[in-house]
Amino acid sequence: MSFEDLPKKPVGVMIGEPLDLLSIAELEQRVRQLEEEITRVRAMIGTKRASKSAADAFFRS
Repeated sequence: MSFEDLPKKPVGVMIGEPLDLLSIAELEQRVRQLEEEITRVRAMIGTKRASKSAADAFFRS
């Protein structure tokens, strides 16, 4: 058995995907997933800003 034979992980939310065929429940789940991703991205932005600020303060002296 090779890696190609293994089942592929579901992709999840695809940006720009047609929404016409999704049910209300599927659309609500999609919104939850996107909100979770936004939270994750904002947390990473905060982490990177803090790191950049620390580096700027270190090299400013």
